[in-house]
Amino acid sequence: MELLQLQYFLAVARLEHVTEAARSLHVTQSSLSKTIQRLEEDLGVPLFDRAGRKLRLNEYGNRFLRRAERALFELEQGRQELGDLSGPGQGTIELAVTSASALPGILREFRKKHPHIQFHVQMLTTQELVALLHRGEVDFGLSSPPLPGDGLECRIVYAAPILVAVPKGHRLDGRSRVSLAELKDEWFVGVKRGFRARDLIDSACRSAGFEPRYVYEGNEPARLASLVEAGIGIGFIPGTARDSREQIHYLQVDEQELVMEIALFWRQDRYISRAAQVFREVVVDYFEARAKESP
Repeated sequence: MELLQLQYFLAVARLEHVTEAARSLHVTQSSLSKTIQRLEEDLGVPLFDRAGRKLRLNEYGNRFLRRAERALFELEQGRQELGDLSGPGQGTIELAVTSASALPGILREFRKKHPHIQFHVQMLTTQELVALLHRGEVDFGLSSPPLPGDGLECRIVYAAPILVAVPKGHRLDGRSRVSLAELKDEWFVGVKRGFRARDLIDSACRSAGFEPRYVYEGNEPARLASLVEAGIGIGFIPGTARDSREQIHYLQVDEQELVMEIALFWRQDRYISRAAQVFREVVVDYFEARAKESP
C-alpha cells in the first residue's frame, strides 16, 4: 500500500466523483482510476459502489476511510513536529473562519510580530469548518460556539454584541436602540443559512414573532455593510465588524442581549506547532485588547 494511493482514495471518497477528484489532484482520470483499482486489489475488497463516473463509498470504504484519514493525519503531525525541530520560528498556519470581520486586525498583528510565519485562510460555513477541524486539515477554526462533534478544544476569546445597521435617512436613523419587533416589516441583507450569525439572528427574530425577510443572502459577511450603505436593506452586524462609514447608523438591540461569542477551536489530539502556538497567543491578545477598548 502506497501513500499516494491513500491520498487519491481520500480525494475520491470526499468528492464521490472521478472527474472532480482528478481535477482537484491535477492528475488524469485514467491515472486516478488505476490507482484506486490497485488499492482495492491490495486490500482484496471493493471500496466504492460505481455508477458511471460517480462513486459512493460502500461499507468497506467507509470503514477504511476512517483509518486512512487517521494515518494521513498522523503523518502530517509528524511532518509538523520535525519542521519545528529543524526550522523554529517558521511554518504555515491553516485557519478556517465563519466570519472575516476581525481577520484584518488579527493578521496584521500576527505578521507584524512574526513575519516569517505564513498563513492560509478559508471562509467557510460552520459545517464545513467542523469537517476540516475533524479531518485535521486546519490548525484552528475561528467561529461562534457551540460546534457539533467531540474531540475539539474551545477557547472563548470575545463576546461581540450584534448591532442593527441602517442607512442614513432610514426611519431608525438617529435612534440608539431598537426592539426586534419594530423590525418585522423590514427587508434584510445577511449571510446564508449555515453561518452561526444567521442562525442566531433568525432564532431571535422568531422569538420576537416574525420571520426576517432577506433581499440578499451571501457568503461574505464583510459585504453586508456596503449593501446597507447602498440602501438595499438593513442588516445585523457584529460589533467586531462595525466601521466608521458615515452613511451607516448602528443601533443596539433592545429587550434582549443579542451577543455572538467568538471562539478559537482546534482538534484535541492535534500537534500544536510553534507557529500555531504563537498564532493562538496573538488571537487571544488581540481580542483582550478589543475588550479593553469597548465602552
